[in-house]
Amino acid sequence: MHLADLRRRVMKVLAALMIVIFCGHAVARELKIPEVGELPRIDRNSPRPTREVLRNSAYILKFKEHAPIGNGYVILTDHFEGDYLKPLEKLAKHREATLIKVGNLAELHQPHSLHGMRNRLAKLKPKYVALAPRQESYRENMLLGAWELLTTLDDDPYLDVFPGILVAPSSGSFKALIDRTIRYRAITATDLRPFAISQVASNEETRSLQKAGVLRKVFASHGIKTPTLAVYTPKATGAPELKGEKSWKIRLTRKGDFVKEFPPGLSGVLREARVVIMHGHGIPGMSCSVDIDGIPVGSRNEVILSGSCFSAVPTKSDFPRMTSAPGGYKVDQRPSFATRYIEQGATVFFGHMRLSSGFPHLYPVLEKWMSGATVGEAYQQLINGIIDMRGFKSGRYVVEQPADQRRLPQNALLYVVFGDPALAPFESLSKAARK
Repeated sequence: MHLADLRRRVMKVLAALMIVIFCGHAVARELKIPEVGELPRIDRNSPRPTREVLRNSAYILKFKEHAPIGNGYVILTDHFEGDYLKPLEKLAKHREATLIKVGNLAELHQPHSLHGMRNRLAKLKPKYVALAPRQESYRENMLLGAWELLTTLDDDPYLDVFPGILVAPSSGSFKALIDRTIRYRAITATDLRPFAISQVASNEETRSLQKAGVLRKVFASHGIKTPTLAVYTPKATGAPELKGEKSWKIRLTRKGDFVKEFPPGLSGVLREARVVIMHGHGIPGMSCSVDIDGIPVGSRNEVILSGSCFSAVPTKSDFPRMTSAPGGYKVDQRPSFATRYIEQGATVFFGHMRLSSGFPHLYPVLEKWMSGATVGEAYQQLINGIIDMRGFKSGRYVVEQPADQRRLPQNALLYVVFGDPALAPFESLSKAARK
C-alpha cells in the first residue's frame, strides 16, 4: 500500500472516531437559540434564505393583510341532521350570522355551486365565514374549493373574508365544541400557561428543539414561563438539551414507539396548560412523537398549534394515499390529532392536512393571536401570505387528478384552523403589558 493511501485511510478512521466522540453519547452539540427578531421575515420579494436557514426552518413567512368585504358573519354547512344543525343555529344566533345549507361542501368548487354561492356571499358581504362540513366532506378539495370561492368575491387574488372551520368527529363532540365556543373568553396574559413540545429526531436534526427555545424566549419577554418537553427518538443519543426549570425529556428506545402517557409531574403541568405548541414530525395519529392516546383527558388545553405533518388529516382524501412521511414514518389510517384534541375539549386547533412547513407558518399565526387578533384574521393573513408568495390565482386551487403527491404546489394551502373565525384566542399581550 502506498504511503498516501495509508494516510488517507488513517484520516478516515480518525474522522469517524471524532464523529463518535462529538456526536455520540459523550458530547452533545451546541444548540443556538436565536431571538425571534433575528429570524428573517420573507415574502416573494425577499432574498432567498440560505440553505442553512431553510434546513433549520429558521425564518418566518410575512403575512398579507387584506380587508374583508363587509362586516357580516356567514356559516356554510352541509349538515342536515338536527343534532348538528341545532348547535349551528345556536351559534348563528350568538353571532347574528346567516346560516346557509348546501348539498355537499366537498363539491363547492363545482361550477354549478360556485357561481351561485359567490353571488350570494357578495350580497351578504361577510367579514367572517365559518365552514361546517360533515366528516366525509372535510377533505383537501373542500378546503381548496373554499379558497377558490373566497378569493373571488372581489377583483384581487386574496381571501376576502376571515375564515374558520367547525368540525368534530361526532354530534356530541360537535355540540360541545359550539357550547365551548360561545362560552369562550380570550385567555389573559396572567393565565396563558403555554407548554411547548418538540421532537428531537437525531443528533443533527434539532430544529424543533430550537423552536421550543425560541418560544420560551418570546413568552419570557412578556413575563410568562414556558414549560417544555423534548421527545428524543432513538437516533438522538447525543443531541443537545434545553436547560432550565420545568424542562422535561423523554427518550424513546424504538422508532415505532410514541408517547402514550406522561410521568405524574409532567402530566399535571401539561394538563393545566391553556396553550400547547408542538414542533416535530407527524403522521395520522401522532404529532411530535406523542400519540393521540397521550392527549390529556380532562385537561385545560384550549388552543393547540401543531407544526407536524398530517396533524389535521381528513378521514377521506381526494389525493392518492401516501405510504411514508418525513422522518421515515409509515403512514397508517388513524384519526387526526386535531379531531382527537377537539374531542378532548380543545376550542381552537391549528394544523395541516398533509405536509406542513412547521415553524415558519405556525409562528406568525401564534404571533397574530397574541396581538389580540381573531382566529379568522390570522388564518386569512397566513393563506394570503402563501398565495402572494406562490402566485396562486383563481382556477389553480382545486386538484382534480393529482399525479405526484409530494410535489403538489396546493399542499402549501392545506393549513386548517378549527375554530370560530370571530373568536379571539388571547387577550393582546402588548395591551396587557401596558396595564
